[in-house]
Amino acid sequence: MNKFLKICHPSGLGKAYLAIKNRYSLLRTNEHFKNYSKTKSQLASIYIHIPFCKQACHYCDFHFSTTMGKKEEMIAAIQKELVMRASEFQDDEVSNIYFGGGTPSVLETVEIDAIMETCFTNYSIERNPEITLEANPDDLTSEKIEQLAASKINRLSIGVQSFFAEDLTLMNRAHNAQEAIDCITLSRKRFPNSSIDLIYGIPGMSVARWEENIDKALALGAPHISAYALTVEPKTALENFIKKGIIPPVEDEVAQAHHALLIEKMEAAGYENYEFSNFALPGFFSRNNTAYWQGKKYIGIGPSAHSYDGKRRAWNVNNNPKYIKAITSDTLPQEVEVLSKTDQYNEYVMTRLRTQYGISLNEVTSLFGNKMLDYLHTQSQKHLEEHLLFIDGDRLYVSKKGKFLSDGIAADLFMLNLG
Repeated sequence: MNKFLKICHPSGLGKAYLAIKNRYSLLRTNEHFKNYSKTKSQLASIYIHIPFCKQACHYCDFHFSTTMGKKEEMIAAIQKELVMRASEFQDDEVSNIYFGGGTPSVLETVEIDAIMETCFTNYSIERNPEITLEANPDDLTSEKIEQLAASKINRLSIGVQSFFAEDLTLMNRAHNAQEAIDCITLSRKRFPNSSIDLIYGIPGMSVARWEENIDKALALGAPHISAYALTVEPKTALENFIKKGIIPPVEDEVAQAHHALLIEKMEAAGYENYEFSNFALPGFFSRNNTAYWQGKKYIGIGPSAHSYDGKRRAWNVNNNPKYIKAITSDTLPQEVEVLSKTDQYNEYVMTRLRTQYGISLNEVTSLFGNKMLDYLHTQSQKHLEEHLLFIDGDRLYVSKKGKFLSDGIAADLFMLNLG
């Protein structure tokens, strides 16, 4: 099973990193993105975690609250943290801002604008930044879409998950299938750059129904589609229901069949699988996602958000009252970990292997030395013989056969100790 369901933003990437580290003692990409090069130190990203939701999805273990009584205090704290941390980006230009959560679309547009104004006032933002808002279909009324289109938001990431009522009910989503279709149809007129999230491997979802989900998403014209295997996270309602026999267990074989069909359908439609869970038409790769897989610097603002500068990883407390109290007291409520050379190698392997660009063997040598390159060759041998990995020129790639297993393969390539 794919263990990195929500790895596409800093909360998920940080969780993945920590999960790997706990298991194995653990977490930059390529020519395609050279057009992002600037004269400053590097392009960087801002992730803003909005920790509010209308209701709890049964599968979700991200930090959120369904109580919005402290929404004003939270917004003020997020703005203050942005100001407090601006010095971290004094030599960097921001290429993208991403509102994740939680459900950022529960905020009023004026509240989103206030947070963005703080970003633009305190950070060097490039001329045409990509600014994404994660949104649920039930929030995207025609009025809300028009308000967002009048703001600096220029990209929507819409959490559809499925176009079928039975799946939405099982996951406890707040919207229905028709709302998903309607909001995408409306938003496409105002947001040509948009994305749809889908989930596969749902108990009871047949291959035929999954194919219908893909077909509906393609027919609606979204230039970017993110698709994740459903995972059973600890202490979620989904885990509890499975333990009690209320919902059947998630089956790896079904998810793998769904994933194989996904690859086939998306390739036929002209989408590039630029990262394991992300598919885009040319010109519509998410800057937010690609920045993480390139190992670019980002800061995570808000409770539970993760930050990364290439050498250190930090994460904020995942408690709303504690976060607000600390920020109000001029304290950053975060833990910081300095990454060893081994940690940096392991992170490089994991992030690069999940992309269509693979691992540059020359870059491994220049960044980590011959010893780690030799180790990588040794650890790769079994997977090369089984045709799960292959080498083309300077690069090591996951094959189609091995793609669904890429996280497990990456784990086999990790180095446990510097030695």
